[in-house]
Amino acid sequence: MLAIPELAMPKSNTVTTVYNGKCKVWNDYEEAKAYFLELMMSTEGEKRERAECVYIQLIHGIDRCSDEYE
Repeated sequence: MLAIPELAMPKSNTVTTVYNGKCKVWNDYEEAKAYFLELMMSTEGEKRERAECVYIQLIHGIDRCSDEYE
């Protein structure tokens, strides 16, 4: 059994995030997760909720993470 479930492991090392209407392509999942964790911890209100939404998606290994409800 794997320590990390396969579904939580990103298929590639690149990820696209959409935060506050701005799209950014990251070449490193860990860098993106660190950025959104820091953003989540340093903001309040709606900005925090948006950053948290993207961060949770990153944790789950999703390749395209967005703060918008689809």
